[in-house]
Amino acid sequence: MDVMERADLVSRPPTEEVVTRDDLVGLLETSRAPRHYIGLEVSGFLHLGSLLVAGYKVNDFAEAGAECTVFLADWHTVINDKLGGDRGAVGEASGYYRDAFRLVCPRARVVTGSELYAESPGYWEDMVAIAGRMSLARTMRTLTIMGRSEDDRKIALSKLLYPPMQAADIRALGADIAHAGMDQRKIHMLAREVFPRMGWRAPVAVHHRLLPGLSGPGGGGPRALGKMSKSDPGSGIFMHDSDGEIRRKVSGAWCEAGAVRDNPVLEIARAVIFHGGGGLDVERPGRFGGDVSYGSYGQLEEDFAQKRLHPGDLKGAVGRRLAEIVAPVRDRLRPPPGLGADPVL
Repeated sequence: MDVMERADLVSRPPTEEVVTRDDLVGLLETSRAPRHYIGLEVSGFLHLGSLLVAGYKVNDFAEAGAECTVFLADWHTVINDKLGGDRGAVGEASGYYRDAFRLVCPRARVVTGSELYAESPGYWEDMVAIAGRMSLARTMRTLTIMGRSEDDRKIALSKLLYPPMQAADIRALGADIAHAGMDQRKIHMLAREVFPRMGWRAPVAVHHRLLPGLSGPGGGGPRALGKMSKSDPGSGIFMHDSDGEIRRKVSGAWCEAGAVRDNPVLEIARAVIFHGGGGLDVERPGRFGGDVSYGSYGQLEEDFAQKRLHPGDLKGAVGRRLAEIVAPVRDRLRPPPGLGADPVL
C-alpha cells in the first residue's frame, strides 16, 4: 500500500475532516508506523457510535500501518462527574470498555489514564506547561468537549483541568495522529496551536462523523448535538440490546422517504454495515420490485434518494443485518452491574 492509498484509507468515511491532508501525507511519507490515539470517557453502556463506528475507524488506521491506542480516560471521567465520580465504578467500567475494544480492535493497544500517568513521570510537568499557555477564555471555549457550556460561570475548578490534561495525554502517548469524533475538534485544534510554541510537533487531527440519534432532526436535547445519547435509551442502539430491540429501534427511527441528510438509518448502513465489510440484502415482495442486494453504500443512497427504495424496506434490511453484526460482540461482553445509562451531553 503506497502513501496515498494509506492516506485515503485514513480519510475514508465516516472521516469528516483531516487537519490537514498535507500534514497526513507528509507524516505517512516519513513514518511507516505513525502513532495514533483516540480517547474516550468510560461512562455508561457502549453504543454503535462509541464502539463500532469509532472502532472500525481505528481499524482503518491500523490497516494503514499506524500503531493504534485506545485511551480510556478514567481520570477525565471522574473530573466530569460521570458515574457519580466514583473511582471504583469508573474502574469497573474501564474493564468493560477494555474488553469491548479488544474485541472490535484487536490490533490496538488499550490503556487507561491511570496506567499512562503512572508510567509517565513528566506528564504533570507537561500538563502545567500546556495550561500556562492557555488563557481562561480559551479554556472555557473548549469545555464543549466535555458536553459543558462555554458560558457556564459556575463550573467547578476541577473541570478546567480537563482540556490541558487531554492535550497532555496526546503528548504523553507520543501521538502523531489525534483521532476522535467531531465533538473533540476544539481540543485538537488547541494542541495544534500550543505544541509548536513548546517545540513539539503538532499532531495531525482526524475527526469522524458522529452517528446521529434515531429520533431525527429537530428533536432537541441530545439529538440536537448530532449524536446518539446514552441518557436516552430510545435514541440509540446499545451493544447490549437484544436482536428484537435492535430491529424495533431501527423500525421506529426517523427515516423520511428520499431524505439523505442526517438520516440515522442510512448513517448506520454507511458507518457500520458497509464500513465493516459486506453488503446489504433487502427483502421485499415482487410487486414492490422484489429482493435487491447492495454491494456499495453509494448505490443504496442513490436508490433511497430517488425513492426507488421504501423507508420500511430499508429499515427492515438494516435492522436484520445490524442484529447480526452486534450479536457476536454483545454475547462476549459483560457490563458491570449498575453501569446504567449515564448521560453524555
